[in-house]
Amino acid sequence: MHKRKLKKVDLQKFVTKTAEQGSIPGTVEYIGKPRQDEVNIELLEYDESTIANLHTVGSVKEIEGFLSRPGIKWIQVTGVHNSEILNEFGTRFGIISLDLEDIANTTQRPRIEERDEYIFMIFKILQINPESREVTIEQVSLIIGTNYVLSFHETSPLVFDTLRNRILTSKGRVRKMKSDYLAFTIIDIIIDHYFTIIEDIGESIEEIEEELITSPGQSSQEAIYKIKRRLGYVKKTIWPAREVLNQLQRSDHQLIHDETRIYFRNNYDHTIQIIETLESLRDLTSGMMDLYLSTVSYKMNEIMKVLTIFSTIFIPLTFFAGVYGMNFKYLPELELKSGYFIFWGAMTVITLIMLSFFRRKKWL
Repeated sequence: MHKRKLKKVDLQKFVTKTAEQGSIPGTVEYIGKPRQDEVNIELLEYDESTIANLHTVGSVKEIEGFLSRPGIKWIQVTGVHNSEILNEFGTRFGIISLDLEDIANTTQRPRIEERDEYIFMIFKILQINPESREVTIEQVSLIIGTNYVLSFHETSPLVFDTLRNRILTSKGRVRKMKSDYLAFTIIDIIIDHYFTIIEDIGESIEEIEEELITSPGQSSQEAIYKIKRRLGYVKKTIWPAREVLNQLQRSDHQLIHDETRIYFRNNYDHTIQIIETLESLRDLTSGMMDLYLSTVSYKMNEIMKVLTIFSTIFIPLTFFAGVYGMNFKYLPELELKSGYFIFWGAMTVITLIMLSFFRRKKWL
């Protein structure tokens, strides 16, 4: 019998991994999916008055000349698998080795650390693969400095293209604010993708509910399982993200300004809204599984009822057939010329009586 092979769960999305035993704390060691791509560094510099410029930087040393200029710098680093480059960033920006270690470990949970010269944060961005409909999880590490924001990405950060284009075209408040506001806009995009996941899950639940009522099957059970996995991904990322944003909005760090604090509070409120919606969807998903089991059980009961009715009808028929099938020498009815027709007539009458009884009991 051929069994359908279900896609295995990517445990990296759930289980936090650490460096090998015996490693010195603070050792920068990449932990994540194997990658061979080159590390790409892009630097976007801007301020309120001048035109924003986007530069592709070949090495960390080339950033030196840009940092001395006025304005805000957004440095996007695509690829965290090269520990040598990460160590160079640590040396240039004064990032301690423990934070560099967490940047290279793509299985970290969302967290925040406030250092003397910068604020270090980790977030998870969730996206739905349009082809497989599976959720992809990538880590985004942020470092807020005096006049810069460092963002480390596993792969090309296409989701932030809208923000980059808005800065380049001088649209919005971001050109007028400091580096903490730039960090807010990046976090806001990450939170918005949580809403996208939630909306997609809600639409899937509506489709599955209709299918469960009309024609539940193995595909319905698999769809419910996938939704539960998506909800698990969102729960694992949104709860610690809420803690990060709660600490960020209450922070008295010198890099968090009063005019920006209200925006971080807005992000925090969004996480609360997502969590409330998440709990409602989890209840609906549990109800859907109960509905699936109830519907399957009801259909099974209907089948068993039909089979039981047929079996009940054939019980007396089998009894009479057994009696007149015995090999005794003398059975009175066997001598009747019309005995065969009388037997079938009796069987027909018994069957009709039983069917009438079942119908009167509303079993048919």
